[in-house]
Amino acid sequence: MKKILFDLKKQYYFNSLYPLYKVMKQDPRYDLWIRSGKDQHRFLGVFMISNRGKIQSELRSRGFQVTDRTSGFDGVVCGDALKKPEKYGDVPKFHLDHGVGIKTLRIRNIVRQKNARYHVFLEGQYWYDYIKSLGYENTAEFHVTGLPKLDPFFQPGHFDNPSLVSRLGLDPGKKTVLFAPSYKPSCIDHIGDSILELLPQYNLVVKLHPYSWGGKYAPHSQHRLYQELAGNHREMFLVPADEYDVYPYLFLADTLISDTSSVVNEFLALGKHGIIYQLPKSNPRHSDGMPVLSIDPEDWLKGAFPHISRPDQLQSAVELALSPSSGMKQKMEEYRNYFFTELDGKASERVKHCIDSVLLGDK
Repeated sequence: MKKILFDLKKQYYFNSLYPLYKVMKQDPRYDLWIRSGKDQHRFLGVFMISNRGKIQSELRSRGFQVTDRTSGFDGVVCGDALKKPEKYGDVPKFHLDHGVGIKTLRIRNIVRQKNARYHVFLEGQYWYDYIKSLGYENTAEFHVTGLPKLDPFFQPGHFDNPSLVSRLGLDPGKKTVLFAPSYKPSCIDHIGDSILELLPQYNLVVKLHPYSWGGKYAPHSQHRLYQELAGNHREMFLVPADEYDVYPYLFLADTLISDTSSVVNEFLALGKHGIIYQLPKSNPRHSDGMPVLSIDPEDWLKGAFPHISRPDQLQSAVELALSPSSGMKQKMEEYRNYFFTELDGKASERVKHCIDSVLLGDK
């Protein structure tokens, strides 16, 4: 029996790993364990508080085997490059990125680890072509299999829209707009309370990035603004901080408003038109010179998703996204086919087949 560690650096990475975990759990040849990171939040603006104990307790209560160990396993599955890969030993490392967007951190973190080699699973041809354009195609074993994270979207019955509408108290006769900005760079400072202009014509759901709540990577002002707005406008629903899974809301929404968040591409995978808030041009780069984004936001899904740069464009953009032209629909299919491969709910099976071949010699 092969002992496998699922390394959960951040709690919200769970949904990127769990579809594969479920498939591997059915195979008696594997013994599965989960290790949680600290996933800290900032308290009183100064103190960093670890959430590891809380996360571990929740996992144990759900029946998962939990460990603090990093060594003694036959393989490691992770949602990001491991923080100190040498601690895990010289074993195969399987990388399932927690996001499917255009931020280059997913490949940068792998390339920087010169002494670690990963099996990296990609959602489609686009990312492999981008990696190849940088000359990094030999820094890891890349597999264009699709990502398990997306599987639930394409498994009938996984999400229950009527129940969610009822729980949120939404009007089933209205279209639902999901506002899901990133934490950095973010359109929150640009849109602010202007998002309320979509009321009462639409159901409005706001889902913030987990980092927008923690105070470590983004200021607490991001969540406080929308907590105040939700408290004063009952037609707006703010997804609570402890509900980190955005997928039920992406599946429910008729359109999406976001910025540089990976939810934009995830919405594309669903075959629905979203809206990209284009932030002021800055061409941000990492300290080593690598661009923060793999695509200029001006060109990202251009012709398929409306782009806006001012809050007063929200209404018209929502109307366009909800009634796309035939040209927009055609363009969306082109992007969808390039960014993603085999959106069939079976990426977990393909990833497991690769893992089986590495660890068990299966063909």
